[in-house]
Amino acid sequence: MRAVLQRVTHASVEVEGKTVGSCDGGYLILLGVAPSDTKAEAERLWNKIKNLRVFDDEEGKMNLSLLDVKGDVLVVSQFTLFADSRRGNRPSFTDAARPDVAVPLYEYFCTLAEHDVETVGRGIFGAEMQVSLVNDGPITIWLDTDDLSRPKR
Repeated sequence: MRAVLQRVTHASVEVEGKTVGSCDGGYLILLGVAPSDTKAEAERLWNKIKNLRVFDDEEGKMNLSLLDVKGDVLVVSQFTLFADSRRGNRPSFTDAARPDVAVPLYEYFCTLAEHDVETVGRGIFGAEMQVSLVNDGPITIWLDTDDLSRPKR
């Protein structure tokens, strides 16, 4: 599973001109699922995200987690996080999970977030979406569960 986190003051997602999800003061999470991913990867990724200390404390240091600041999240499915551009100029997306695997894991990830966070906005899986955000910092972090399970060098 892969995620791009953007610390935001506001984010929203529209489908056909209508806002279907939004959040204030927290993370926009772009989430990609691989064919081999399971609920274990979703849990590992969510636990890392909710505990990352990238929000400012009273001294302006990134020392607080999403839970500490009672932040919101907006989760948007993003199969293109598994783009393979090593050959040619047209990316391949064969490393992304098919919807029968990806949708249940996307939904499960959102459910995990809802257990810890008051506001969890969602995109619509597979829809043509327009995402708007105000990146705070800017802070943008890339996470991959394959990397989270490896020991630090």
